Amino acid sequence: MKIARLAAGVGIVAAGALVLAGCGNPYQSEVVEGTEITVAYNSGFFHFNDDSSAGNNTANGNVKYMTDTSFGYYDNTPEYVHRTDFGTYEKTSDDPLTVEYEITADAVWSDGVPIDEADLLLQWAAMSGNVDEAFSPAATTGYNLITETPATDDKKITLVYDEPYVDWELVSPLGVSAHGTYALAFPDEYSDVQAAYDTWKDSGEEGDFTAYSDAAKAFAEDAKQKVVDAITDGDTEVLAALGDAWSNAYGYTTLPDSPAAALTSGPYIVDDIVEDQYITIANNPLYTWGPSPKFEKITVRTIADSTTALQALESGELDIWTGQPTSDILEVANGIDTADVQTGVQASHEHIDLTVNNGGPFDPATYGGDEEKALKVRQAFLMTVPREEIVDKIIKPLNPEATVRNTNLVSQADTARYDELVAANGSDAYAEVDIEGAKALLAEAGVTTPIEVGFWYPEGNVRRGQQYELIASSAALAGFQLVDEAEPDWVFTDPSAEPINPHDATLFAWSQTSTAIGGSDQIYACYDDPMAKGGNYNGYCDEEVSDALATLNVTADEATQTELLVTAETGIWSDAVTLPIFQFPGLLVSSDKVTGVEIMPLSPDYFWNFWEWAPADAGE
Repeated sequence: MKIARLAAGVGIVAAGALVLAGCGNPYQSEVVEGTEITVAYNSGFFHFNDDSSAGNNTANGNVKYMTDTSFGYYDNTPEYVHRTDFGTYEKTSDDPLTVEYEITADAVWSDGVPIDEADLLLQWAAMSGNVDEAFSPAATTGYNLITETPATDDKKITLVYDEPYVDWELVSPLGVSAHGTYALAFPDEYSDVQAAYDTWKDSGEEGDFTAYSDAAKAFAEDAKQKVVDAITDGDTEVLAALGDAWSNAYGYTTLPDSPAAALTSGPYIVDDIVEDQYITIANNPLYTWGPSPKFEKITVRTIADSTTALQALESGELDIWTGQPTSDILEVANGIDTADVQTGVQASHEHIDLTVNNGGPFDPATYGGDEEKALKVRQAFLMTVPREEIVDKIIKPLNPEATVRNTNLVSQADTARYDELVAANGSDAYAEVDIEGAKALLAEAGVTTPIEVGFWYPEGNVRRGQQYELIASSAALAGFQLVDEAEPDWVFTDPSAEPINPHDATLFAWSQTSTAIGGSDQIYACYDDPMAKGGNYNGYCDEEVSDALATLNVTADEATQTELLVTAETGIWSDAVTLPIFQFPGLLVSSDKVTGVEIMPLSPDYFWNFWEWAPADAGE
């Protein structure tokens, strides 16, 4: 999963660090005709709106990063780079915090419709949680502090914060299109555009594309205004339909029939999708802003098995791969003569979550609402997790310096805070496996063993399969019987499909997309409506933790930030609802047929500079 949060994940620059990108020179396409590149990721694309709770997955984010435009991105130092070739933003007031955004480029969606203030306003409405509960964003952090409907003008929006949001520079108010979302909400009104699109897809003629684009522009003029009116006037009927479309209509694993579901704002368009196999994106001929990519097409294959991926790379079927390697995989990668191997430490960390609201063994409701009994069962289970063994057997062969991670909110890279948080948070209770201690807690709780625990991890992920086996063997010694509930589709993350997580324990990673100070409330904040739970997939609620993280979002003083982090960390550990295990070791392998591939600690990983990838023989 991806999460936009935490300054400490990389520990290199502050969120406010800014580098300018772009210049006044006319756009020159550098796409090399006929070129294609095939890359791989360990899970597949399934949702085009990665800002939604259902679509909040790194595999989706990687694709969207290449097909869309934003006001900024991170390079691999990592510093935040402002895309001046697309738009500008300026803080015009500190009290109240006021930021003005303007799209300065003649930027259009892939159907030719201009990107404008309606698109920016929709992003605020969807992400803020202040407009209609039908919108289900992955996180509301920052946007939720903007309760006043933003003022808009031609390609402009002004965001006025109720409180001074510490990470305001990372707010980039552009997501999916306003007119596309309206079309998905009210498809009958889109019928003329759909017919023109179908004609063009059948013929491939330039004239038919022009007809489709003209129809889209005519539709969008009215649709955008209806979106703006619904938001500004509070039209609950229209907002409910827009919210449902924004949250759910962008999910698909084959090429959608409606072009509205795949409109892009960047250098690539969606060309083809085969479920569980690949997604192909192709050069967007309407793109004339930002850096030009070099490859005409990029195919992202879904390859969960690292050995299979490296075999494909060695045989020439694959050009770039990263995954969740084991020591054997590193050895195989180093043995490929035609490959470049890069290693490092990623800003992603493995963890286990325990679900506390699904009627399972960790839910107080299972014990008649007895919070203390459920807590002891959770504590007992976490005592059995062999974190040191996992790190020693699986991670240290890749990174000899690896250690168990003992914080939820910062990583070891944050040398200023990590040790302080570890000393205070209570993680020492789980420093070693304690089977006898776990048995004693279960006896105190008065529960009967064996205790069945439904345990989810991504099916096909070898490294997580290895972890599952180690955890299951250890937990069994204390009386926990793990049930393998692995599946590949991450269904539990979609609140419309599963409002309550059916799995008792889940094993996955949080992947950081930024060096933000705040944002952890996305995971740990209390919620009433499952559609508003963001990344809180285990139903966790501790008001003191929620309050501390909410305050952190608007706190600039570093000492106070640390105090708030200590408060939140201590609360999370005392509630025994999650357990960090390790920081990801990074392994990036690329073919000598491609240049410009560079490792990156933050998500979107190696995709961060896709426009710099080039055929090695391009200059010949």
